[in-house]
Amino acid sequence: MIDVQGYAALDPSKPLAPFSFQRRTPGERDVQIEILFCGVCHSDLHTARNEWHNTLYPSVPGHEIVGRVTAIGQAVTNFKVGDIAGVGCLVDSCRHCASCGEGLEQYCEKGFTGTYNGPVFGGENTFGGYSDSIVVDEKYVLRIKHPDNLAAVAPLLCAGITTYSPLRQWKVGPGQKVGVVGLGGLGHMAVKIAKAMGAHVVLFTTSPDKKEDALRLGAAEVVISKNKEEMAAHASSLDFILNTVAAPHDLDALLALLKRDATMTLVGAPATPHPSPSVFNLIFKRRRLAGSLIGGIAETQEMLDFCAEHGIVADIEMIRMQDINEAYERMLKSDVKYRFVIDMATLQQR
Repeated sequence: MIDVQGYAALDPSKPLAPFSFQRRTPGERDVQIEILFCGVCHSDLHTARNEWHNTLYPSVPGHEIVGRVTAIGQAVTNFKVGDIAGVGCLVDSCRHCASCGEGLEQYCEKGFTGTYNGPVFGGENTFGGYSDSIVVDEKYVLRIKHPDNLAAVAPLLCAGITTYSPLRQWKVGPGQKVGVVGLGGLGHMAVKIAKAMGAHVVLFTTSPDKKEDALRLGAAEVVISKNKEEMAAHASSLDFILNTVAAPHDLDALLALLKRDATMTLVGAPATPHPSPSVFNLIFKRRRLAGSLIGGIAETQEMLDFCAEHGIVADIEMIRMQDINEAYERMLKSDVKYRFVIDMATLQQR
């Protein structure tokens, strides 16, 4: 076994604190990674505080991992010691169901194994990237082709693939008018990726002070969603909407922006449900309301390669491991542009 240092939530009411645990010694198909950087996802906070009512304690969050390979099993063929590698939201799946067979491990019928908090349908706990190292089967390890700025690559492993996957699934591309709702950790990645795919991007936000940033990131237009006149100007005009907001809100005003047969896909995961949308808003234009999770391993690799080709990384604020609890409080206030990333070299500091 390998001794590991990290930070963990021990129960929902206490701040994260230093935590020692063990990982398995690398098996023949395993890759051991020294974690250099780990992004901070809102899912980390939800899990640490048991807001989804499924947390296994102690909980070591973190599923936006970039690091250096330090050891490999004898059967590993895709990585060598010294490579820069990534680990995203899942580290295993059943490998036999129809979804796994199609490279959609995130929809594994038996439940994928999360990088932290264990298998979806229950099982042994797993510990994530708020730690100095991780051991993962090479099938679930990603190649990083970005030449530099690796800290800003880390959020691609969740925020990047969470937005890339639905944009690809609904075939976003040139000539389309695409809405992105919310300019946070997910939304700012959605704007960058949709722009790189060739779409005309319209950013919808409740915050007028985000307009300048949205335009800088690649939005062609910015709409203040509380302004009824601005919203009405885009009625029935959008080919697709990616809704990244992780708080309950009225979906009807957004659905009214879709063309006939167009789709709004939800990727934000609020702790309590959205108000139910009006059926009439859907049936009179044959509009669709959909959801999307992350992506499978192949699609996540595709996303990383796409982002490397187009020079896309997250806008980040680097923090020390010891500042994670303060970062959580700031994240609740949307006081970050646009993703915190932990410099894991600070883990040993006091």
